[in-house]
Amino acid sequence: MQLHLLKSKIHRARVTAADVNYEGSLGIDQDYMDQVGLLPYERILGSNLANGERFETYAIPAPRGSRAIVLNGAVAHLGKVGDRITIMSFAAVPKRRAKKWAPQVVVLGARNEILRTRRAKA
Repeated sequence: MQLHLLKSKIHRARVTAADVNYEGSLGIDQDYMDQVGLLPYERILGSNLANGERFETYAIPAPRGSRAIVLNGAVAHLGKVGDRITIMSFAAVPKRRAKKWAPQVVVLGARNEILRTRRAKA
């Protein structure tokens, strides 16, 4: 049996831009993606702490070190610059590994600086 568990989370990311005319996706600073093991085009779930909106899209890398979190396409209607969002991805994990599973987590501060990380054990 496979269980769907939280693989990675970028918590309290501040939206830095929104572009409704872009094809879609969520732009995320490549450094954050690396910290949590998030791959380009990986499916993600987002939740907006300001308005309760939830959305599903895919991640694309924004320039490394930019601290960018960019709502693109239709998702740009679900938030605005300054909103805090949580970005999550999930993995199918064999039941025998589930009890020892730990997601990779980054918690961001007011200027999208990394405050804390929790790395999964290999």
